[in-house]
Amino acid sequence: MRRILIVEDNPDLAFGLRNNLEIEGYDISVAADGLAGLREARASAPDLIILDLMMPGLDGYRVLRTLRDEGNSTPVLILSAKSEEADKVRGFRMGADDFVTKPFSLLELLARVEALLRRSAADGKDAEETFTFGDVRVDVGARQVTRQGRPVDLTDRELSLLLALARRAGAVATRQELLLEVWGHRGRVLSRTVDTHVAELRRKLEQDPATPRHLVTVRKRGYRLQQ
Repeated sequence: MRRILIVEDNPDLAFGLRNNLEIEGYDISVAADGLAGLREARASAPDLIILDLMMPGLDGYRVLRTLRDEGNSTPVLILSAKSEEADKVRGFRMGADDFVTKPFSLLELLARVEALLRRSAADGKDAEETFTFGDVRVDVGARQVTRQGRPVDLTDRELSLLLALARRAGAVATRQELLLEVWGHRGRVLSRTVDTHVAELRRKLEQDPATPRHLVTVRKRGYRLQQ
């Protein structure tokens, strides 16, 4: 049974999430603040963390930063009333794998949870393989990326997006295809979700992110990975 940790200081929301996720067959634990969430994440090794941002004491950003600084790569889905693009970008840069704004659709949240867990399981089954482009080397089995021989820190979502592009061997991937494959859902989503993540990949992997040579935009179609 997959284990999910909910870190949420609103007891009514936490109760509702717990009930609905347990109905879906997940093993759920709940922490009412950031410090308790950090302790539980360290102690119980959940398969997924649903993390609120605005909490008293230790807020969600600091919980996320601490986990990533400690080398904890558990997928993190941020659930927050913060809806500005800057808040989302900050969350992704700190290592979040998804960002859902309140109020939210329960069905969409469940779909995103399922997609994160499914992708995490699939990544764990990857055969040991590597590929390169430019001065970047990706070890899929070890989930390690290096550029010019130096490690590059990618989030799980960024790595999954990179792998989705690599699997197409230079063919174009539309935004809709990437949303379904990497995020696990279709329909109404953040209009710049894919673009934001591609921009982050370029920032980390391209010599000049403003004029990318490898993570290329195909106008009116999507993106492709160019060797």
